[in-house]
Amino acid sequence: MLLKLTTYQSRCIAPLLRVTALLALLVGAFPGPAAAADEGGLSVPATTLVAHDARVVGDGARTRFVMDLTDTTTFAVFPLDEPDRVVIDLPGVGFALPEGTGHDGKGLVSAFRFGQISAGKSRIVLDVNAPVAIDKSFVLPPADGQSAKLVVDLVPTSRESFASAVRLYRDKEQEAVAASAPPVPPPSDGRLRVVIDPGHGGIDSGAIAKSGTLEKNVVLAFAKTVAKKLEASGRYEVLMTRSDDSFISLGGRVAFARSHHADLFVSIHADSFWGEDVRGATIYTLSDRASDKMAAQIAESENKSDILAGVAVTEDTSEVSDILIDLARRETKNFAVVFARNMIKELKPNVRLFKHAHQQAGFMVLKAPDVPSALVELGYLSNQDDEKLLTSDAWRDKTADAMTRAVDNYFRLRVAQTTTGSIDPATVEQ
Repeated sequence: MLLKLTTYQSRCIAPLLRVTALLALLVGAFPGPAAAADEGGLSVPATTLVAHDARVVGDGARTRFVMDLTDTTTFAVFPLDEPDRVVIDLPGVGFALPEGTGHDGKGLVSAFRFGQISAGKSRIVLDVNAPVAIDKSFVLPPADGQSAKLVVDLVPTSRESFASAVRLYRDKEQEAVAASAPPVPPPSDGRLRVVIDPGHGGIDSGAIAKSGTLEKNVVLAFAKTVAKKLEASGRYEVLMTRSDDSFISLGGRVAFARSHHADLFVSIHADSFWGEDVRGATIYTLSDRASDKMAAQIAESENKSDILAGVAVTEDTSEVSDILIDLARRETKNFAVVFARNMIKELKPNVRLFKHAHQQAGFMVLKAPDVPSALVELGYLSNQDDEKLLTSDAWRDKTADAMTRAVDNYFRLRVAQTTTGSIDPATVEQ
């Protein structure tokens, strides 16, 4: 079991139980300014709408969730399954809640978590421990010196009702996806497109060091440094899946790379793991079979990011499985391995590496069939020495230089080898 999962469970969720719930869908939230996040994990109020307390009261017959706000607001409530939970979406909220808020629940709610889910949009996720329906949901305006209050009442219901509500929500989501903007046209200026993906963000903090350092902040700072260096060369158009404290789903990250015709996708992380002696950079590429148990556990942890953020997890079955697509996937994986080995080669002289620096596992974020993709673990926040490096400006600059050289070398080798045939990962020295 990963330390990251333990941190999530102890800090912001109770065990995720498979139960049932019922939809009560209100009007959608309107956009507003986003809330920033400080190093300790609390969202710093950056809007006029601030949440300063939240609690769960009641019992198994009726459970009420209450959040104190500085003003009234619109919101939407909907259910999700696998695991089952009730989600509340609001416009941008500054969360200034007491330490430990949401760790424990009551009645039908086992725990809850909260944070930014995208630009100008915040989310509360209620983990339920019995089949529930949303009996009432409303906002009380401020009165007699009291704060405005967001109230959601839950009562027991049947699994059949919950299943129907989930189907209704998923149908609405699919309609929204179908109406989304068309892909960006491919570049015509001769530059290569590199997508840098800072992991986690918003409601999903990622790993949390004992000191309170958040993975989502560490990787965003590093990604911005790399992007600046790559852009300075003039050879690349560099795009970032997120440039602020926003949550992006795993599927959304893959879709972003594909719709922007990326030539390379690099996801940046700084994980945690059992055992403080585990440290060093690791480069992961996609495989159905993990290199070892540790690689499998880290991939399993990363693949749960959507669940923890209250995102509906659906498998994309739109790709037709035929020999041409299978060949494209194989070629893409080979390119990814070449990049990984170039990355290790550039990091090795100046950056500490994990004992098995190149690993493979089934990371969902690496599954674009037509975009070479790699996940770079910069180090482990569970190790104090790694944490010092990860938060060091000098280390960040040095490591970003190494990644920039790895990208340059990868594309030089790719161009050279694709003129004569399929790329061969074995030609890259480690």
